[in-house]
Amino acid sequence: MQKWSSLNQQQQQSLLSRPAMADSAKLSQIVADIISQVSSQGDQALLTLTERFDGAKLSQLRIAESAMQNLAAQLTPKVKNAIEVAYANIKAFHQAQYPQDIKVETSPGVVCELKHAPLSSVGLYIPGGSAPLPSTVLMLGVSAQVAGCERKVLCTPPNKDGEIALEIRYAAQLCGIDEIYLVGGAQAIAALALGTESIAKVDKIFGPGNSFVTEAKQQVSRIPAGPAIDMPAGPSEVLVIADSQANPVFVASDLLSQAEHGADSQAVLVSDSATLIEAVKTQVTQQLTTLSRQNIAEQAVQHSRYILTDSIEQAFTVSNAYAPEHLIVQIENARAALPKLTNAGSIFVGKWSPESAGDYASGTNHVLPTYGYARNYSSLGLADFMRRYTVQELSYQGLKNIGNAIMDLADAEGLDAHRQAVALRLQDGDAKQ
Repeated sequence: MQKWSSLNQQQQQSLLSRPAMADSAKLSQIVADIISQVSSQGDQALLTLTERFDGAKLSQLRIAESAMQNLAAQLTPKVKNAIEVAYANIKAFHQAQYPQDIKVETSPGVVCELKHAPLSSVGLYIPGGSAPLPSTVLMLGVSAQVAGCERKVLCTPPNKDGEIALEIRYAAQLCGIDEIYLVGGAQAIAALALGTESIAKVDKIFGPGNSFVTEAKQQVSRIPAGPAIDMPAGPSEVLVIADSQANPVFVASDLLSQAEHGADSQAVLVSDSATLIEAVKTQVTQQLTTLSRQNIAEQAVQHSRYILTDSIEQAFTVSNAYAPEHLIVQIENARAALPKLTNAGSIFVGKWSPESAGDYASGTNHVLPTYGYARNYSSLGLADFMRRYTVQELSYQGLKNIGNAIMDLADAEGLDAHRQAVALRLQDGDAKQ
C-alpha cells in the first residue's frame, strides 16, 4: 500500500507506470521480416508461418464452407443463448450510435453538408491463445455489420488440427462474416494490409493481439496508401475506486478478472480507506486459489498497485492521471462522480457493474484504449467503421456573397490560382446578369 500524498511527483508517476511493453529493436525487425516475407511470397508465406508458429499444416487458408454449416445445432443451448444475448445487446447499443448527416446553409446560397458512409472493407483480427474469444468477434463484427461494411474479413490462428472454435464461427455467422481465414500473428496483419493471392487487402484493421500483432499494426499503418488501424494497444488494465463502504469481495474479484487476462495485465485499487485496501488484499489472495488461470493471474498481481488517498476526490485525481482502460467506481453516489472522471476507456458505475459485463454482454464495446491512451483516444464504436466526408454547393449569389473573403485570403497566402478560380466565375456570372 502506498500513500499518495506522501509521494513526490516523480514517485507518483513511477507508481502509475505500466508494465513495460515489448518494444525492442529485435521485435521490430522480426515483424518487419514477416511483413516482407508476406509481401514477396503471399499465400505461401502464410502457410509456412502458420505451420511454424501454430503447428498447423494447411492446404488452404480460407475456412471451408462445410465448417460453417449447422453451427447452432452443434453448440450447447447454454452457450448458444449466451452468444445470442450478447449479440442482441451489442447490436442495440451500436445501432443507437448511427450518425446523422447534417446540412447547413452557412451563408445565403452556400450549402455545406456532412455525410457518413461505411468503410468498404475491414479486417477483424481475433487472437488465438489459451481460450476462444467469441466476445471479440461480436465486438468487432457487430460494429461492422451495423455500419454496413460491405466486406468483413476475419483472421484468427488455427489450432494444431487446423481448426477454430465453434463459438468463434457461430459469432461470426451472426455478424454476417463469411470470409474467414486461418491465419494469425503478424503475418495475418501483413496479409490484411498488403493482400495475397487468397486475401484481398482491406481499408482498416481492427482487433487486439500480442506484441507481434501490435507491432505489425503499427508498421503497416505507416505504409504509403496502407490501411488505417483502430488504436494503439498495450496490456489490458483496470483501476477501481472504492470507499470504505465498498464490498472487498467484489473489488478483489474485479481486480482478478483483469489479472487473468495476461501476465502483463495491471490492476490498480485506489481508496481513501486503509481498512478496505487490506481487506481487498486478503480477498485477492483467497480468490486467487480458485482460478483455473491462477498462474497467469499471480504473475499479473505482481504489477498490482494499492494506493491510499486522503479523500475520494484525490482518488479521482489519481484515476485521471492513470487514464485506465477500465474504470470501476464502487463508492456511495457513484453516478455523481462521473463528471469528475475525465480519462477512462469505459466506466463501470456502482457495485453491480463488474467489468465482465462490458467484456461480454452489456452492449458497450470492449475494444478500448490502453496504456494511458484513454486521455486522447476513444473506445471503439460505430463511427470507427465509417468515414465522414463533406459536400458543398454554392449558387452564383452564394459565391458572390463570400467571394471577396475567399479572394482576400488567397491574396494573403499568395495563391493566385485560388483567387483566379473565384474571380473568373464572378466575372462570367456578372456578364450574364
